[in-house]
Amino acid sequence: MININGNLVEDNKATLAINNRGYTYGDALFETIRVNSGTILFWEDHYFRLMASMRILRMQIPMQFTPEFLEQEIIDIVTENGLLNSSVRVKIIVNRSSGGLYTPSSHDIDYTISVTKIESTFYTISDQEYEITLFKDHYVAKDLLSTLKSNNKLVNILGGIFAKENGFDNCVLMNSDKMVIEALNGNLFLVKGDVIKTPPISDGCLKGILRTQLLRILEKLPDYKVEEGSISPFELQKADELFITNVITGIRPVTKFRKKNYTSKTSKRLLGILNSRIRLGG
Repeated sequence: MININGNLVEDNKATLAINNRGYTYGDALFETIRVNSGTILFWEDHYFRLMASMRILRMQIPMQFTPEFLEQEIIDIVTENGLLNSSVRVKIIVNRSSGGLYTPSSHDIDYTISVTKIESTFYTISDQEYEITLFKDHYVAKDLLSTLKSNNKLVNILGGIFAKENGFDNCVLMNSDKMVIEALNGNLFLVKGDVIKTPPISDGCLKGILRTQLLRILEKLPDYKVEEGSISPFELQKADELFITNVITGIRPVTKFRKKNYTSKTSKRLLGILNSRIRLGG
């Protein structure tokens, strides 16, 4: 079942108009959320990121789009799909209503909510090899729009194709200054000694929800120094660890970049803290 503008319909009967602005112009945002046994993880951060993104794109936020309303919409669709006792991936897509060409005739919005089951209840770290490479065919603009979860993701798509065709597990994207900003599907963190570094939002990386959570956790860990600063490709090879974060998989350690092999000690420690916070509901 899928929620389309508050109406629950079977997925094989769900349709969108051919002039849907998300389809025709990429005039849309999405939010990917993890729900564990009926508990929406990091809901407040997701909600405020979605609202801020809609404002940046000059979308009209409906009066009923309160945190409580959308939370109930999510729980209802999870329940309707028989997944209330499971871990699920929820995707909310908000697009500007149809009408107009490049210039919209309305700033009203439509929305859809869909769900997919996730097998693991909590975040886990795999011991499998995970090799990344630089994606240099296209660059991301150092721009506020680059920080949004819009459905304009051609650079990520082409990076994914490049990685698959060349036998890599992921690609690292760079901005127009040739600085590393993120992986295809999450934010990037670098560990060197007791310093943990991640690119700043001003470099054009996604304002990731799990990135925010980890920065809050790291603030309270006195044995680490945290930096938000630009990262050059050369700096990646000097690091002790690299890891990728997103709300669905948690923390994914990188094992190899070029000829450098990495450890995952810090990744595993942070994942343990993260899972503890989730179990305690914080």
